[in-house]
Amino acid sequence: MGTQAAGILIYYSPLFFFLQFLLAANFILIILRRRLIRKKKWAMLTLHSALVVILAGALTTFLFGKQGQVHIREGEKTDRMMMHTSRGVETETLPFTLELTDFRLIRYPGSQSPSSCESDLLIHADGEVREAKVYMNNILDVKGYRFFQASYDRDETGTVLSVNRDVAGRTVTYTGYLLLLTGFLLMFLRPDSRFRRLLRQLKEVRKSLPAAVLLMIATLAHAQDTPGEAMTAAVRENRIPATHAARFGALPVQFRGRVMPMNTFSSEILRKVHKEQTFGDLTSDQFLLGLLAMPQMWTQVPLVVLPAGERTSAQEEYAAYGAFFDGQGNYTLLPRLQEIYHRPADTRSASEKELIKLDERVNILYQLLNHTMPGIFPDPDDPSHTWHAPGGEHSAFSEAESARITQTFGRYLAEVRQALGSGDWNGADGALNEIEALQRESDGASLIRPEKLRAELYYNRIDLFNRVKLGYFIAGGLLLVTALMQLLRAGRRQRHIAAALTVCTLLLFLCHTFGMGMRWYISGYAPWSNSYETMVYVSWATVLAGHIFGRKSLLTRALSTLFGGVILFVATLNWMDPQINTLAPVLKSPWLMFHVAVIVAAYGFFGIGFLLGVANLSIMAFAKSGSRPTRYVEELTIINSLSLLAGLVLMTTGTFLGAVWANESWGRYWGWDPKETWALITVVTYSVTTHLYLVKRWYSRWLFNLLSVYSFATVLMTYFGVNYLLSGKHSYGQTEGVSSFFIHIGIAFAALGVLGVLSRRRGTAEP
Repeated sequence: MGTQAAGILIYYSPLFFFLQFLLAANFILIILRRRLIRKKKWAMLTLHSALVVILAGALTTFLFGKQGQVHIREGEKTDRMMMHTSRGVETETLPFTLELTDFRLIRYPGSQSPSSCESDLLIHADGEVREAKVYMNNILDVKGYRFFQASYDRDETGTVLSVNRDVAGRTVTYTGYLLLLTGFLLMFLRPDSRFRRLLRQLKEVRKSLPAAVLLMIATLAHAQDTPGEAMTAAVRENRIPATHAARFGALPVQFRGRVMPMNTFSSEILRKVHKEQTFGDLTSDQFLLGLLAMPQMWTQVPLVVLPAGERTSAQEEYAAYGAFFDGQGNYTLLPRLQEIYHRPADTRSASEKELIKLDERVNILYQLLNHTMPGIFPDPDDPSHTWHAPGGEHSAFSEAESARITQTFGRYLAEVRQALGSGDWNGADGALNEIEALQRESDGASLIRPEKLRAELYYNRIDLFNRVKLGYFIAGGLLLVTALMQLLRAGRRQRHIAAALTVCTLLLFLCHTFGMGMRWYISGYAPWSNSYETMVYVSWATVLAGHIFGRKSLLTRALSTLFGGVILFVATLNWMDPQINTLAPVLKSPWLMFHVAVIVAAYGFFGIGFLLGVANLSIMAFAKSGSRPTRYVEELTIINSLSLLAGLVLMTTGTFLGAVWANESWGRYWGWDPKETWALITVVTYSVTTHLYLVKRWYSRWLFNLLSVYSFATVLMTYFGVNYLLSGKHSYGQTEGVSSFFIHIGIAFAALGVLGVLSRRRGTAEP
């Protein structure tokens, strides 16, 4: 029914408010009953008092805060704010007047994607007039009213500002956030906190155990068979030399509002059309240049990946571009596509959505064959800094310049065809030099930055995350074998091997860090703004968490390294897009770096808890009572508790940082968007798991470890489920291939349920 309906029926209902009141009352009564003030339990007291203050701030905002919108056209004035309330639409007169002098929608160079929305205002207040500018992440505060850039009119001559007045609520809420942060710091620093007590327990347990650890866990990486490539004899005979293709790949082009090497563009095109990073043994640059230079040959090569519903046999994985047109040149998919597009998007079946994706692949090839993308030639006089494709619209250029662009690129392709016959590539190299010279001559906006282009080419060439993924699998697997060897017989050789493998994992982690740093440098923003980047970051955080909590636990290091490899493997699946993109205006905020970095780092610690929970359940299920492996359950359970506590601190802090970001960017802390709601569900779920020890009649190591495993399902739902299955501001929509991923997750958790049943008899007998 949507977020708005959910808010009316549930989140803003009296019953839900009463539930929150009971939560706050429960905190206060626990503080009194357990005499936390007299016992000087300052960490626990500060944490739970902070939650009461935050709820009080939310109530203050709800009762006394005001939220609405102001719509102004250029040259017009207004002093009215429109508010949506339970009684309908109401207006309020502001104690000042706003006048819009100019509105600007700034786009990324050569793109229709917005980079920034800016409103120039005059404020008429108390007989004075002053100027102000409002844009995303830059707010205007007038007499307690805060104005945020929300939207704009289609003709780009009017602005829509969201308005928020919540001085009292903001003060109380931010005080609660500050108390919460203080409580978390005390939790790590105070000697009487649970976190510090667990550290002391871990030290005592280790005194009674040999320095080794345990467990056999199967990490299954689904190896995909490489599909057979449709390399025809003609393609092999007309192969572009790798050296010249690399020079072509270094050519700067403009695509999606960003200047990038042709190599980045060709890689993305091949992934879109062919679902692979190479075409047989051809690089993406060899493929693209061959397609441009010899279109008639390549239109007959089966390279467009077909959805399952469009295949006539199990062997038919690809189709040639020419196969989508009949003898008269008619596009054979058009009748079905017209029928699909005439229906609402939410009524389309999965097969119809796959057909739309297929149409996109065919259209990409159409544009390439007609030379209408990418942008290669800059227009020095264009204020939007658009680059033009050789076969695109050249009305911005003079007739002579237009002819020069077309002829220069046509001459280059002719030289390539001639070189394929003669073997002499000097002419093609010279023609490519001419294109580069024309680019530098016309680059009035200085968008060509050689150092960044070289860095991006190097980043593409080394393919660091794929290499690190393989290294994590190898090093983590060997560490696990070494742990098993130590379990059977601890010795100096095993310790030396473990030390060497630990050094290898640290070197891999440094390479992982270097790769993220390179991506940050190339893109210009923190590399955790989309699904692919956050998966890479989650892998990094998981390995880091493993080293933090696994300094003396070989199993923790082994499992975290293996899990880091599994996460990187998921990141490299076909339905993940590794392309570096431009940022939406709302994401151009320092809060992005802090909010996402903290909240995603929590996933790494929760992942360690998940793996340790599986390890302990496996020992309980299959090891004999009193045997050597069972002696390590207590140690691993304590490490699990520490990891989950660290993850809960990060998850809670990151969630509230997101609330601050939302309030500072568009004037509200919380909108019950599915992503926000599931983040809260994750916080509550892990709060239950970490507080289970307080309920003595329920608590057992078995139940705690089982909950640490199944709590991770909320992380998967928050990260993947919301993004790909639900609707909302954080949803990415349907993506090909993702459905099978969720099926595998369901099967995995069903298997873990069986493991939980097998381990229950022995696990519940333990204290």
